[in-house]
Amino acid sequence: MPEVRGAAVAAPVAEFVKRSREPVVVQTLRSTAAATIAYVVALQLSSEPAPLTAPLTALLVVQVTLYATLTTGIRRVNSVVVGVLIAIGFSALVGLTWWSLGLIILASLTVGHFVRVSEFVPEVAISAMLVVGVTRVADTAWDRVLETLIGAAVGLAFNFLLAPPVWVGEAGASIEDLARRMRRLMLRSCEQLTSPTPPDEAADQLHEARRLDHDIADVDAALRQAEDSLRLNPRVKEGLLHRVVLRTGLDTLEICTVVLRVLARTLTDLAKIRRTDEPLLRRDIGVALQELLGHVADAVVSFAVLVTTQVSENAEAAEARLAGELAAANASRDKLALVLLEGVQQDPRNWHLHGALLTEVNRILDELDMEHRSKRLFEELDRNAREQRERHPWLARIRHRLGSDRPSQEDTP
Repeated sequence: MPEVRGAAVAAPVAEFVKRSREPVVVQTLRSTAAATIAYVVALQLSSEPAPLTAPLTALLVVQVTLYATLTTGIRRVNSVVVGVLIAIGFSALVGLTWWSLGLIILASLTVGHFVRVSEFVPEVAISAMLVVGVTRVADTAWDRVLETLIGAAVGLAFNFLLAPPVWVGEAGASIEDLARRMRRLMLRSCEQLTSPTPPDEAADQLHEARRLDHDIADVDAALRQAEDSLRLNPRVKEGLLHRVVLRTGLDTLEICTVVLRVLARTLTDLAKIRRTDEPLLRRDIGVALQELLGHVADAVVSFAVLVTTQVSENAEAAEARLAGELAAANASRDKLALVLLEGVQQDPRNWHLHGALLTEVNRILDELDMEHRSKRLFEELDRNAREQRERHPWLARIRHRLGSDRPSQEDTP
C-alpha cells in the first residue's frame, strides 16, 4: 500500500515538473516576475502613487525571445519618449481641447511612423493623450518617461539574467505534425486507387490537400518564433545551424505539399473521366502505386523527424531510417514505371495522366533526397554568411585581419 500511495503522489509531481518546464509556463512566470519587480522599483524612484507604466512596459518588453526583447524594448521606449515630448509641446502651446486632442493624435501617429517604432505607433498617441490629460503635465511627463525606462531596464535585465525559453521543440513538433498529416492524406488516397471512386470523393482529397497550405502558414509562424528564440540566446550553441536546418526542412515539406496537391488533382481528373463502376486505376497499376505512396508517406515523416532531431545519435538513426525508406521508394518507383509502360502500351487512354502520377511522385522523392538536402543546407549557410558579411563589413574585415595575422602551417617550424 505505501508503494501504491508513493506512485500515486509521484505521478502528479512528475507531471507538474514536466509542465513547469514548458515554454508557455516559463514565459508566464517570467513575465509576472518582471512586471512585479518593475513595479516595486518604480515605487521607490517615481513620485507617482501607482506607477503602473513600469510594470506595463516590463510586461510588454519581456517577449518570448531575447532578440525580440532587445528590439521591442528600444522601440517601446522610443515611442513613449516621443509621445511625451509631443504632449509637452501641445500642452505648452494650446492646452487640451477637442480639436487639440485630434491634432495630438494626428501628430503622434504621423511622427510614430517617421521614428520607425513599428507596432508601437499607437503607443506614441496613447502616451501623448495620457500625459496631456493630467494637470501637472511636466511632472507627470517625466515620471512617465522614468517609469518606462524602469520597466524597459527591468525587462532587459530579466532576460539577460534568466534567458528566455527556446521554442525549437514546439516548431519541431509542428513540422512533424504537418508531415504526419501529409502521410495520412497519401494513405487515404491509396485506398481509392483500386476501387470505383466517385469524383466527389476524389475532390474531397483534393480539398484536403489544399488545406495543407493553411497548415504550412501555422508551422511557418511557429518556426519564425523558434528562429527568434535562437538569436542572441546564451543557452543555444550553433543557433544559425539549427535555424537553417529547420527552415530548409520546412521549405522541403512546403514543396512536397504543392506536389501532393497536384497529385490529388491528377487523381481527381482520372475519377472524372472514369465510369462510376470502373476502378480509378487498373489493379496492377493501383497496387504498385499504393506500395510506392506508402513508402513515400513514411519517408516524409522520417524526413521531418530527421530535421527536427537535435541529438546526434538520434539523428544518425533517423538518417538511416530515411535512407532505407527512400531506397524502398525508389525501387517501388522503378516497378511502377514498368507497370505503367505496359499499361500504356495496352491501353493508351489517359496516358498523360498516368505519366503525371509518376512525375509528381518523382518530384517528391527528389526533394527528400539526402544529397539534395545536404546541398541546400550548404547553400543556405553560404547565403547567410554572405549576407552577414554584407550587413557588417567591418566585422568581416576584423576577422580577416585576425586570420591573416596568424602564422600559417608553412611558416611554423
